[in-house]
Amino acid sequence: MKLTIDILRQKDSASAPYKQTIELDARSDDTVATLLNTINARDDLKDINGEPVGTIHWQCSCLQKKCGACAMRINGDPALACDTKLSACKRGKLSLEPLRKFPTVRDLIVDRSLMMDNLRTIHNWLEQSAHHTGKAADLCYDASRCIQCGCCLEVCPNFMPDGDFYGAAAFVPASRILSQLPKGKKYDLVKAYGKHIYSGCGKSLSCHDICPVGIDIEHKLSNSNAVAVWKRLFK
Repeated sequence: MKLTIDILRQKDSASAPYKQTIELDARSDDTVATLLNTINARDDLKDINGEPVGTIHWQCSCLQKKCGACAMRINGDPALACDTKLSACKRGKLSLEPLRKFPTVRDLIVDRSLMMDNLRTIHNWLEQSAHHTGKAADLCYDASRCIQCGCCLEVCPNFMPDGDFYGAAAFVPASRILSQLPKGKKYDLVKAYGKHIYSGCGKSLSCHDICPVGIDIEHKLSNSNAVAVWKRLFK
């Protein structure tokens, strides 16, 4: 298939972004990740203006939808490059941009360290081993599949990098820890949950359908709200 690729590029965090357009033949069953590797393997490739393309900087690790490193905006929507087939491109056009809610480092690479900082802020960790069975175990397993890609935050109307609301990237892991912490150990997480998650969520659930690994985010939100807010409120 003939493909026209628009890539929003940036030399470094202090530079202005610019668009570069490439035209080439590609296989429809290849992924965006495969395409980027193909482009970077060619040192003679030029864009439609005859300018050298050079190395396109992007992140990847597993290429199996397990790490979230290759998250970017693909045709306007946040997605994983390793999980997006070129066959999904309409009229042979592909647009690649970095995620917009995180600082751009270079080209398609962004700094998502904010998500880890937020998990530290809400005390999202266990100090000892915990074991559960039944429904609690199922909830913990589903929440543990979060790959911290940031796609949910990209579409969330309430999340802003400098705001107090931490979004699904925080409340999905929190739902797991809340179900595992002993009753006397939940205070710090519950207090932070009320400030940084419950009070800021508008329940739009735009994060629910965008999750690349298919986590039932709505269920995680309702469960963690029940544990952190409603059960304590009605006690």
